[in-house]
Amino acid sequence: MTLKSEFDTVCPCCRATLVIDANLRRIIRHVEPPSGEMPELSDAHRLLDEQAKRREDIFQQSVAAERTRGDALSKRFEEALRQANNEPITKPTRDFDLD
Repeated sequence: MTLKSEFDTVCPCCRATLVIDANLRRIIRHVEPPSGEMPELSDAHRLLDEQAKRREDIFQQSVAAERTRGDALSKRFEEALRQANNEPITKPTRDFDLD
């Protein structure tokens, strides 16, 4: 039931139906558009399996990254130690030495 002061319009962005009351100058009702991407109930098992596989793959990638993280850190430490050994030892400059 719509009043004479109400009119329907379609949102250009989301294609929802908006019912607007001209007297109140407000949207009084919003009807969402039908979504075309509703999965079928028969596909639920397949979708759940795909999501579980994706989660397991992401977990395995993070486990592999953690395993190689220690090796990468030790290589960086050894490289920094070699670089420190090759640099000449100099006395640090202090502010009061500059006066």
